[in-house]
Amino acid sequence: MTATATHRHADGHLPDPAGGPAYRAPVQDILLALDVAGLERVLALAAYAHVDRSTLVSALEEFGRFAAEVIAPTDRIGDLDGAHLDPEPRRVTTPAEFHTAYRMYVDGGWGTLPFPTRFGGGAFPSAVALALQEMFASANLALSLNPVLTQGAIEALLRWGDADQQERYLPHLLTGRWSGTMNLTEADAGSDLGAIRTTARHDGALGWRVSGTKQFITWGDHDLAENIVHLVLARTPDAPAGTKGLSLFVVPRRILSSSGLPGAENAVRCTHVEEKLGLHGSPTCTMVFDEAYGELVGPRHGGMRAMFTMMNAARLSIGVQGPAVAERAYQQAHAYATGRVQGRVRDGEGSRPARLVDHLDVKRMLLLMRTGTQASRALLFATALFGDLATHGDHPDDRERARQFADLLTPVAKAWSTDLGFASASLGVQVLGGAGYIEETGMPQRLRDARIGPIYEGTNGIQALDLVTRKLGRDGGRWMRELLHEMGGSPPPPRSPTDPLSAAYRIYDRSLGCLASTTEWMLAKLDASPDDAIAGAGAYLELVGVTVGTWLLLRRAAFAVDSGVDQRARCIEEAEFFAAEVAAGAQGLAQTIVVGAGHLDMAVPPSA
Repeated sequence: MTATATHRHADGHLPDPAGGPAYRAPVQDILLALDVAGLERVLALAAYAHVDRSTLVSALEEFGRFAAEVIAPTDRIGDLDGAHLDPEPRRVTTPAEFHTAYRMYVDGGWGTLPFPTRFGGGAFPSAVALALQEMFASANLALSLNPVLTQGAIEALLRWGDADQQERYLPHLLTGRWSGTMNLTEADAGSDLGAIRTTARHDGALGWRVSGTKQFITWGDHDLAENIVHLVLARTPDAPAGTKGLSLFVVPRRILSSSGLPGAENAVRCTHVEEKLGLHGSPTCTMVFDEAYGELVGPRHGGMRAMFTMMNAARLSIGVQGPAVAERAYQQAHAYATGRVQGRVRDGEGSRPARLVDHLDVKRMLLLMRTGTQASRALLFATALFGDLATHGDHPDDRERARQFADLLTPVAKAWSTDLGFASASLGVQVLGGAGYIEETGMPQRLRDARIGPIYEGTNGIQALDLVTRKLGRDGGRWMRELLHEMGGSPPPPRSPTDPLSAAYRIYDRSLGCLASTTEWMLAKLDASPDDAIAGAGAYLELVGVTVGTWLLLRRAAFAVDSGVDQRARCIEEAEFFAAEVAAGAQGLAQTIVVGAGHLDMAVPPSA
């Protein structure tokens, strides 16, 4: 039974008109997910010798407080007021409340946490920074995108910028006093970046001149930062066709003076801000470059390699928006379901008035939201920690293995997590019933904001293709087989048939077997019949997500029991539930994977 009528006060207004209950940062859940994902192993590396656990915990607790008390109150304001392009001087303005929260974020140095100390960073593990991003995104998803894009620009300049560029741009980008953007998409070049038409010509001692129009540029223009540093893909006059001819350029909104400070305005402007389904506080801009000053980043015609550095970092940051939205939706739905009395349930002596949470279908929806959040959060942190090991591991073999696992899991972490985030937001609407469809409750904003997750930074269909056609077959399928081997060996099987998780382990074993058999089918088809493999790519990615998610929840339960943490009983129950309700569907996914492409030969019928 679900609520099908709204629940208004006597004056006709819904409760919590500011958009639902206040957000509370789930710091303990986040710490547990980091531990299960392998935080202790990463902190033992020499690169993180300066990071002790107590400092890390304090940072998470303090940012959780900041996110709840300072950032979260701006969320509803951003949704209602939005970002706007003013006609004069053609600049984008954001709500005043954004300015206060962003300035406090900058002053707190939160954006510097994962980056090298030589540029003013804290050199923390990237998984810890991802945990902060989750809390930021739960508190205000639209505003959180600004530092996400900035951190992607930082990654690109760290990897591909020359020493002079790093010295001039990175210290300011790290603090957030300057922000960064990623300029790929054009009107006729979305997923097909080979169709990009933006050009760059060399102008002697004056550098490069970039001309063209980019669209769907997140935070392409705004009034929060002193300067905006655009990373732009463009084509030089001598460029070959397609993606091989693309180069990457840094194009600042304000050209740096000889002292390194923002000076004259560059020939770049925002001409339009999109009206969107959600994320109203995040300006999505059309940017016009008219012989704008730019600097080449990395080798000429090496733009795609450089841009993928930025995109790979962004894909985990977008992926973490899945559990971020799901967490916020769960908190709102749980508060409503435990406070709203509706209908009756049976008890030992007849029936009694019931809260929504007492009805089994509502309870199931809440638990799907809760466990999906935990599973996707653990997957994202595990992927990020593999990235940390790939960079700082003690031995070359360890680094290579971690890099391959991170590459393999990144498309899954992005796609599966954002799909779960949107599904959780939709369940949140359903739990509230009629009230969930009313904007005053704040739940529609969760659904609207979450819908972009499966689309941007590479659609989830593209993530599935990346997994199957680029990552799975690497080294003949070696790395997926190694991951499957590791998943089969830990956590240890139940100690006895009476173990509370024995049923969950049996379901997990079947899911793991389905994944192993479909992996071999996929690898064979990649050579013999690629279309059959491609047709099953989406279901295969989902099966990987479900199986890895179940594995991590079982590890979480085992870790909680062995560590004696307070929430150990809940961890066991949640692993049992996820296995029974989600992993049990593995066989159906496997059947979808191996059906092949034959049934897609039919023509798409015309619309009426």
